[in-house]
Amino acid sequence: MKTDKPLWQWQATDIAAAVRRREISCREVTASVLARAQAVNPRINALTEVLASEALASADAADQLAASGAALGALHGVPVTIKVNVDQAGHATTNGALPFRDHVAREDAPVVAHLRQAGAIIIGRSNTATYSSRWFTDNAVHGRTLNPWNAQVTPGGSSGGAAAAVASGMGALAHGNDIGGSIRYPAYACGVAGLRPTSGRIPAFNPSSTAERSITPQLMSVQGPLARTMADLRLGFHAMAQADARDPNWVPVPLELPAPPAPIRVALFRQCEGVPVHPAVRQALDDAARWLEQAGYVVEEAQLPHFLEAAALWRTLINDDSRRSIIAGVEAHGDEAMRRSQAYMLAGIPETGRDAFLDALARRQTLARSWSVFMERHPLVLMPVSWQPPAPQDEDIASAQRAEALIAAQSPLLATAMLGMPGLSVPTGVANGLPMGVQLMSWRWREDLLLQAGAVIEQAAGFTALPEQPLFQHHH
Repeated sequence: MKTDKPLWQWQATDIAAAVRRREISCREVTASVLARAQAVNPRINALTEVLASEALASADAADQLAASGAALGALHGVPVTIKVNVDQAGHATTNGALPFRDHVAREDAPVVAHLRQAGAIIIGRSNTATYSSRWFTDNAVHGRTLNPWNAQVTPGGSSGGAAAAVASGMGALAHGNDIGGSIRYPAYACGVAGLRPTSGRIPAFNPSSTAERSITPQLMSVQGPLARTMADLRLGFHAMAQADARDPNWVPVPLELPAPPAPIRVALFRQCEGVPVHPAVRQALDDAARWLEQAGYVVEEAQLPHFLEAAALWRTLINDDSRRSIIAGVEAHGDEAMRRSQAYMLAGIPETGRDAFLDALARRQTLARSWSVFMERHPLVLMPVSWQPPAPQDEDIASAQRAEALIAAQSPLLATAMLGMPGLSVPTGVANGLPMGVQLMSWRWREDLLLQAGAVIEQAAGFTALPEQPLFQHHH
């Protein structure tokens, strides 16, 4: 594949194919991405560590393997980044929190092991929010990550480092995780694609953790990929989704399932009572709906059952669970911004007792049933990632009122995560100088439908995030 594009701009699919054909070496690709990181990372701080010598050693080993004629993995030679809240042997799993800055992992988490097995080259660790618990990426250990499009706008969180790295050419693929939008929102903010898989799809476990994750993260938290194209997202997703006995919740469902009867019906969810919708968000939804219709999907405007209740239930369950885990940690060790963000997130959410918490968990099943029945007719939903464009930096701590408005805008992220459903953040272009996009949602295990529909939108939009232009072309 001959191209004059520098290797750091190449897609993962093209890198893997060219390496397999011996047209490029893993070392060349890795060196190109490391040089890009050296040029760009000091300005946006997406990566907390750039692992130059480790990555080059991995690349040399990968080249030797290719030369030996051995069978190569699907990501052989592809540069990737790993978020600092999962275990990577020899590196600190800081989770953006001061008490963990020296918490060095001795073995890889399943998702890291799978990326290595597929032949990926880990070139860096990506930044997160304090305790991975904001839609902004800033913490007292590693500092703030900037959005490559505009320093005054969030890169998203908590996987903001992952999204900013991919958007600016520091790795074709990034690892992230999502309990309430932490993959989908950063992808949206940085103009890349992000997949939140079904709970139980990609195995998760941190060998270094000292306590088991509590019940709501078990139900809602997932690992997943961010990339600049749907083809790369699929490649990364398939590599990550292999079995690992350390996660007993992993389910061996095939990655491709039989297609629903054609034409596939898409529910267009474009407004919700009492929730303001930004014109750019509505325009992106209308564009995506039109593109899907042109590709043969049937798009019907619809309301999602118990939608706002589902988003509210996320807050009830997460906050109550957090009261036993990270809330004390934030109070004791969090930075001032995180303490304020947490206070606003908890505001007006009364603490539930044991019975009310169990009732809330039971209610989750009722809501899931209503969505499951709804999605029998509409296997896909086209909805916003957020009802508003990517927020200004620190919007969640600007005032109680602005924090509440931000949380209300994020209901499309929260309702879906609460039900353990998959969601895909797809860029649609640029509005007012910032990336804009939509979210596709399917019922559990139907990531294949999301990626197919996402590819339709991607092709029609004709947008890829890589800034040919210098970073921060909109000077602040």
